[in-house]
Amino acid sequence: MTFTFVSNYINHHQIPLCEALWHKLGNAFTFIQTMPMEEERVAMGWGVDVRTLPYVLCLYEEEYECRKKIAESDVVLFGWSEREDIAAARLASGKVTMRVSERLYREGQWKAVSPRGLMAKYQEHIKYRTKNICMLCAGAYAAADFRLIGAYPGKLFRWGYFTKLRIYSEEQFASMKMQDGRLHIVWAGRFIPLKHPEYVVRLAGTLRRRGYPFYMHMLGDGELDAQIRQDVKAAGLAECFRFYGYTEPERVRDVMERCHIHLFTSNHLEGWGAVVNEGMNSGCVEVVNEQVGAAPYLIRHGENGLVYPKDKYEGMEALVLDLFENWEMRKSMGRAAYETIRDVWNAECAAKELLRFAQGLLDGKILPAADGPLSVAPVVWPR
Repeated sequence: MTFTFVSNYINHHQIPLCEALWHKLGNAFTFIQTMPMEEERVAMGWGVDVRTLPYVLCLYEEEYECRKKIAESDVVLFGWSEREDIAAARLASGKVTMRVSERLYREGQWKAVSPRGLMAKYQEHIKYRTKNICMLCAGAYAAADFRLIGAYPGKLFRWGYFTKLRIYSEEQFASMKMQDGRLHIVWAGRFIPLKHPEYVVRLAGTLRRRGYPFYMHMLGDGELDAQIRQDVKAAGLAECFRFYGYTEPERVRDVMERCHIHLFTSNHLEGWGAVVNEGMNSGCVEVVNEQVGAAPYLIRHGENGLVYPKDKYEGMEALVLDLFENWEMRKSMGRAAYETIRDVWNAECAAKELLRFAQGLLDGKILPAADGPLSVAPVVWPR
């Protein structure tokens, strides 16, 4: 099988899957990068020297070879690329093709009534509803968006992002969390409004008033960074916080390994939220807004993490307070979270399922997985 994955650019969220595919297929696997990475992303540590990755071709440097790969490969997977022109011929060809997408209507499904927007979606998605094309939904609410416009009927499957997997021995897992009498809470992301870093300051004030022993680790930077630091200082909470600033992805994981709870407070504009994967892989008890795309796929509330409703601060706070009151009973969720990533939602399992599923399509069959990546995507309507 020859397999080509086309997307805007490769980054640390895509490399684990690509590496797994390359190890399974060798030179029969190609990743086509359609555009250079934006400087903002490079500054955030997302930059990759594509010359070190033997499976990467750049459309803007080798367009003829890339177009040839897209036309001739047995299977092509299209991600977001801003180059629908290179996808059109393949999509119309009848050859086995898959697409991967986050939500179409993050800002509200009312946008689906826009005539101009609907025509664009027709050209990109709806017109191929009877073709041999499946959609991999990178986020639990994507399927509802595609159902709304009548695209890919019976061909919507669970997918996501697959971060670098860390495996721990029993001894490592038992000893890696901080043991200083406090619960350590980690928050990682850009300091921007949709990610609600201000929730962490508000929560810290409540925890201190209740007399709970805690310490906050905040990793990242952004437009609200200075304001959040000022708010912490003004509230007299400086001794309870550490601000790391911009932090390399591997260092983020190192901090997560030492912490007990991971807060992910992004709102409905967060398509997936790869730090949820990373927090779970690090054995943290997750507390996540249910509107985040990864939450319904990865988290079984009360078993391997906790979700709170509708971006409500009060719901998040109540879950964290319960963790402090019942830590010995609740901490096992961190172990279950780790096992979810180790056993199901990781790049190796995803690559294996993807190739099995692709072979089924080549044989004229749609064979979804029983669970996890490539299982049937339930239509979960945003509240």
